Amino acid sequence: MDAWAVRGPGPIESSPLIFERKPVPHPEPHDLLVRVHACGVCRTDLHVSEGDLAPHRSRVTPGHEIVGTVVGLGSRVTGHSVGDKVGVAWLRETCGVCRYCMRGDENLCPRSKFTGWDSDGGYAEYTTVPARFAYRLPAGYSDTELAPLLCAGIIGYRALSRAALPAGGRLGIYGFGGSAHLTAQVAICQGATVHVMTRGARAQQFALDLGTSSATGAYDAPPEALDSAILFAPVGELVPVALRALDRGGVLAIAGIHLSDVPRLNYEHEMFYEKEIRSVTANTRADGEAFLRFAADHHLQVTMRRYRLEQAQTVLQDLKAGRFDGAAVLTNCD
Repeated sequence: MDAWAVRGPGPIESSPLIFERKPVPHPEPHDLLVRVHACGVCRTDLHVSEGDLAPHRSRVTPGHEIVGTVVGLGSRVTGHSVGDKVGVAWLRETCGVCRYCMRGDENLCPRSKFTGWDSDGGYAEYTTVPARFAYRLPAGYSDTELAPLLCAGIIGYRALSRAALPAGGRLGIYGFGGSAHLTAQVAICQGATVHVMTRGARAQQFALDLGTSSATGAYDAPPEALDSAILFAPVGELVPVALRALDRGGVLAIAGIHLSDVPRLNYEHEMFYEKEIRSVTANTRADGEAFLRFAADHHLQVTMRRYRLEQAQTVLQDLKAGRFDGAAVLTNCD
């Protein structure tokens, strides 16, 4: 099969990926073999390619927002059939027996494995997934619309939960890419007032077109104090900016898996009055299932740019440079 591999992490401008022929993977007893139709492009893929995330697997194939069809079953799989359409997301495997798994926090499992980091992902024609980590997908979306829901959507949904936004509250969103544009819609559907702080007039207009109440520069103050905020941009310098924008008792959730260094915080101006910072670590399957139910009940506008599979290196360069609004999706065409 055709597949991309990280031959050696480095700046995406130096072309660290290679497009090569790999064997079609063989499903383990509990796995599904999936023919990939579409794979969303996530900033985490850029972090894997550039080495911001330390390599877990030599020449790994990135990609973890996968929509495809089951074409093979491991010997112990039940509940799935050849021909099923499934989604494959970032969280690939957990131990199921540690104290985190047992209390429902499987995203914190020390032995967790991740698609496109610990195992080959969706920048390929085929991939595998443990059957119990494959998602049933909502109707009413195309394959390319479904793909970004499987990480951008799910992680944004968890970040919104971690931000503890009160009913009818005021939410600030810092950065407005693939995840943020979906999260903003979820929050608006739930009755929130949403203010976006992001770079670029185009991204700001995109946010306004989706129904946000305001959209200004990334370092600007919102027009009113915020009950909650979510930082999607991987820019540590924005942490104190967002904290200053919070009202008393406000919560800042940091959604990214990678963040540049946070500058020194001033306790009086940025942390006092019981403001909180919360990180977001992956997601549980319950998060994914809840978000996909929400997406089924409230049709979300998924804005994305399509690229062919062989353009993976190009799309990651475009992502880094901010050349498109919303999400991007690689498609496999016969």
